[in-house]
Amino acid sequence: MYEVNRSVALLRPKAPFLDWLQSLPGDVSALPSLDELRGDCNALLIPAADDYASAEDFVRAQYRALFAAELADWCDDEALWPAPLTPTLFTEWFEVEIHSVLTDLVDAALEREPFVPLDLG
Repeated sequence: MYEVNRSVALLRPKAPFLDWLQSLPGDVSALPSLDELRGDCNALLIPAADDYASAEDFVRAQYRALFAAELADWCDDEALWPAPLTPTLFTEWFEVEIHSVLTDLVDAALEREPFVPLDLG
């Protein structure tokens, strides 16, 4: 067991995100519920958190890239995205939950791959 020099931020969708998903063209019957979206949300490794506020500020400073990645996971047509993507809208659509301690229970070394954003153009 190893303590990792990172903290974790969970990006939990709120009701407006689900409302947007349901407004997209196509069959909405197969969409997950809000509880399902929130239960299997994106987890982000962030710098080790000294305090909740600074960790939350770090995540919120990345709001545009995070917002775009969340939207692109569901819809690659930016014309259907809300506009503009503002910090206020991000806060209305996502809850940021910080966990300060990250423990690795796996003996194998961590592997990292660079994030490759979707090519939406």
